[in-house]
Amino acid sequence: MKQEESINEAKNTGTHTPPPVLELRGIRQTYFDNKTQKDFVVFDDFSLAVEDYAGMGQFIVIMGKSGCGKSTLLRYWTGLQKPTKGEVFVGGKLLEKNQSMPMVFQQYSSLEWFSVLENVALPLTLKGVSKRHAEEQAMEMIKVVGLEGHENKFARMPQLSGGQLQRVAIARCLVANPNMLFLDEPYGALDGFTRAKMQFFLLEVFQKRELSDLNPTIVLVTHDPREAVLLGNDIYIMDSTPGRIIKHIKPELPDHRDRSIRKQSHFIEIVSYIEDVMDGIIQ
Repeated sequence: MKQEESINEAKNTGTHTPPPVLELRGIRQTYFDNKTQKDFVVFDDFSLAVEDYAGMGQFIVIMGKSGCGKSTLLRYWTGLQKPTKGEVFVGGKLLEKNQSMPMVFQQYSSLEWFSVLENVALPLTLKGVSKRHAEEQAMEMIKVVGLEGHENKFARMPQLSGGQLQRVAIARCLVANPNMLFLDEPYGALDGFTRAKMQFFLLEVFQKRELSDLNPTIVLVTHDPREAVLLGNDIYIMDSTPGRIIKHIKPELPDHRDRSIRKQSHFIEIVSYIEDVMDGIIQ
C-alpha cells in the first residue's frame, strides 16, 4: 500500500455531523508594511471548521513553517486578536467582542510571587469566586495535572522545574475553562527528555476521568511531527502567503496511547509522511 493511502486524509462525506467545535469563516488578515507601503496579507478568505468528536473530545494539532499564521489562529479563538475581516466561532457560537479563552505559551507565564495554588485559583478569584471555593477547585485541577504536594511552593525556578511550571499554566487554563485548552508551542523551551515526558503528561490529562465528561478540546501548535502524531486526532498542516491548510490528516491511531506506540510502523509512517509534506516533497 502506498504511503499516502495508508493515512486517512479527511474528506467531506456529506454525512450529518454536529456543529464544529471551532470554526473560522472568511478570515482576512492584513498588516501594513512600512517598508513596502503596502498591506501584507496573512490570510485571504480563509475558513476552517474543526470537527467535534461528541462524547470523547478532540486533540487538534496545527503545524506549518514559521510565518504561516498557525499561532494567529489560536489568538483568534482565544480572543487575543481580531481578524481584519471574518467571523470566529467557539463551541458553535460567535465569539463575542470581550470574550476570551486562556492559552499556554512557550514562555513561562506564572506569577512568581504567588504560590502554585494561588496561580491556579487566580482565574476564579478574578471572576469573584470566594477564596475557599476557588482554592477547592484549584486543588482539584492541581491533582489532575500531577502537582499535588507542590501547591504551596512559589511558581518559579528553582522551586519548580520548567515542566512543572508549564503544568501550573495548564492547570490555570483548565480551571478557567475545563473543556477547552489552547497551547502555543508550550514545550519549546524544554530539553528533549522533559519535552517527551510532558507530551505523555498531556495525553494523560486529555484522557483523565475527571475531564472525560467535559468533551474537552485541546488545540496544540507545534513544529514537531512526532509530537503531532503522538497527540493528535486531527493534524492540520499549513502553508503561507497567504496562510492556508494544505493537508488534513487523521492518524487513525488508538485513542489511548502509550510509549510503545512510537515504535509502531504506522506511527513511523505517518511521521515520515508529515515530514515529506513539510519539506515540500509531497504536495
